[in-house]
Amino acid sequence: MELVQIKSYKDAQKVMVSLSAPSKMPSASWSIPAQHCKVGAKLHAVKGSICHGCYARKGMYVFPHVKDALNAREVAYDHPQWVEAMTVAIRVKTKTVKYFRWFDSGDLQSIEMLEKIAQIACNLPDVSFWLPTKEYAIVGAYLQGNTKPSNLTIRASAYMVDQKPPKLFGLPTSTVDKDKPHYGLHCPAPEQGGECGDCRNCWNPQVENVSYHKH
Repeated sequence: MELVQIKSYKDAQKVMVSLSAPSKMPSASWSIPAQHCKVGAKLHAVKGSICHGCYARKGMYVFPHVKDALNAREVAYDHPQWVEAMTVAIRVKTKTVKYFRWFDSGDLQSIEMLEKIAQIACNLPDVSFWLPTKEYAIVGAYLQGNTKPSNLTIRASAYMVDQKPPKLFGLPTSTVDKDKPHYGLHCPAPEQGGECGDCRNCWNPQVENVSYHKH
């Protein structure tokens, strides 16, 4: 596999393809196909689960050019310079708003992937990273042998709608509410045109739980 000199975002794209730009988010994100989620793919078939009717399996995510980009990013992950390329790309895209989200679509695929994500966080200590995940086993295995970077907030996501926050390695959590009162802080996006606005609770590890309303 050919190695490239990476000094700019354009150089980085030769390796990592692209970042995603969810309209809700204050800055860029990175995503892969939701169909490749390990836990999420199973939950997708479970009525009442958070993944049932997954937003990343419909809407803009089914457009051919979006599907192609999601698949290309996942393939690009295996490039030996992926960490370097992502570090450069994220540095460029977070110059003014130093927040980044992992997986607006998809989820962790392996311990190695989480290790690489953690390395990128270490490379960019002035950027706050948020990683929502249902891959409890991967996170647990990672934490057994590694110290998580302080600027990487891993949120353990509940599996079911109206479920209590999961208790997992002392990590902050996220839930989805519909028919029961929400736990912790409620995501204000529905009252803000579907956008984060100036809210950064998801990135804040001191916020124990963020609850999103099912709609």
